[in-house]
Amino acid sequence: MTILANIPQEVLEHIAFFAATDSFLGPPDGLSGLLTVDRRTHAALSVSANPYLWSRIFAHKFDLDSALRRLSDRPIGPAEICDEFKLRCTLLKRIRNRTDALATSYSLSPTHRDSLRSILWMAYLMMLENDGKNSRQLREYAGFDLWLKDFLFHPSGASLAAWSVNVDLWPPNDERAALALWLFWYTLKPDDYMTDDDTAFREASGILKLFALGAHQYPLCNPPWNEFAPPSRARGACAIKHFGVQLKIAPPAPAPPAILAYLTLANKLSVSWDTIHYMKPPTATPPSLAPGASSAEWEAEWMRGLHLADTSKPFGATFAGAFVPGSLEGVWEGLFTYTEFTAYAALLSGAPPTVLQRSLVAHHPHLWKLREHHLYVTDELEASDVRPLAPGNSLRGYIPNTCDFAETSEGVVVKESGRSEAVLYRSWSSIQKDGAPPPGKLVDVFVTGEGHSAWGQFNLVGRIRPCDGFISLSKEYVDGDRGRWLYRGYMVGNAEGNLSGRWRDTLSPPDVLGYEGCFVMSRRR
Repeated sequence: MTILANIPQEVLEHIAFFAATDSFLGPPDGLSGLLTVDRRTHAALSVSANPYLWSRIFAHKFDLDSALRRLSDRPIGPAEICDEFKLRCTLLKRIRNRTDALATSYSLSPTHRDSLRSILWMAYLMMLENDGKNSRQLREYAGFDLWLKDFLFHPSGASLAAWSVNVDLWPPNDERAALALWLFWYTLKPDDYMTDDDTAFREASGILKLFALGAHQYPLCNPPWNEFAPPSRARGACAIKHFGVQLKIAPPAPAPPAILAYLTLANKLSVSWDTIHYMKPPTATPPSLAPGASSAEWEAEWMRGLHLADTSKPFGATFAGAFVPGSLEGVWEGLFTYTEFTAYAALLSGAPPTVLQRSLVAHHPHLWKLREHHLYVTDELEASDVRPLAPGNSLRGYIPNTCDFAETSEGVVVKESGRSEAVLYRSWSSIQKDGAPPPGKLVDVFVTGEGHSAWGQFNLVGRIRPCDGFISLSKEYVDGDRGRWLYRGYMVGNAEGNLSGRWRDTLSPPDVLGYEGCFVMSRRR
């Protein structure tokens, strides 16, 4: 009989908790010795016998509050938390051992694909729920930064990006690439790539450039950008086991994080062989460098994934949490890029990715001042014909061609052809003065603004797509000589967020590929 045999259960649990949490990073290896002391101790402390203890240990090592809040409609108790604990310990050890990041051939085995899928979804959801603990476990214990570099950029990386480019193929546009690119942006520290040996920078920027600028290969959003009211849900939704329950979620699009990461790295260089800078603007701040990690920053990304995958109800016109009201309001500064027109035309004609990698990319700074205008509708107002604008011209920021509008101190008065009365969209500033949003549900967001670049002054107008928070703005230069351009993208993040997306010409029909470039914007501080 051991000395532990006479210790009361609650005292034994205190000892076990201290042993398990003495080291914050990694699995609770300090408990291994206790569990092997004798049968009575094992029976008192094992996961199956005492899930409450292990769920407390989990809460010490990982962020739990945001997961419980977001999954409040599901039965998440100690047993489910223990299931997640075991999964994370297993997968974090695989990452730490650099397992799965590299491939031995261009064709991945089913087992390898399953392992990658589990690792990338686990890491992605951990970062969406990150309040400080999750990122430390991924970075400091598992060394996820190094694993991710190998996966994405190594010549033998299991993303198959470098493999593909070496044989004149475009990197795969799949779920694994999309998740990895978002994780790369979440964990990016640009100074890690600004060393005397520029090999890491060239490997990373060469791959990121393809995902960012290859608009004909890598989508900015799903559903397609030219559908304001998509008729059906996004295809390819995934069933993921998260905290012991099946979670149906749509994978994110690959382009937004790739654009942010590529332009952030390119903007750090004073001189680059493939870019031309005209007055370098402030760069976007990666989440890893933003003050104070908060899962609230990624609420919209979480809601977007769930809403796009939910087949139990139609999209409808109501905003479902993928856009945070007021998040666009204010002054933004950033840059837009364009490539040589002949090179881009060659890409649309089937040129290999090396043509884009060798192309010069010009960077121009620009500044925007944006204002949001909201339409809230109650059942009574719907009955009186107060309803949002019809889905409009996708090349005009989703605004119908027959729509007239005028901006006032209270918002925007919108008059659509065929309707008897004009509708007032309340400005965000006037709503803030009231101290609370109007009664009813938010059904439409109209955006107005202006800005300037080295090419002149311009006006901006557009709408936000309710189903996923996709932003589309028509940019028209005041002097008229520069024509009209369309800027589309997402707010990536919230309080510390950035706008990331692509512009395109408005002469090409919306259902064909056009001339495109990318842009990023950050709040002026």
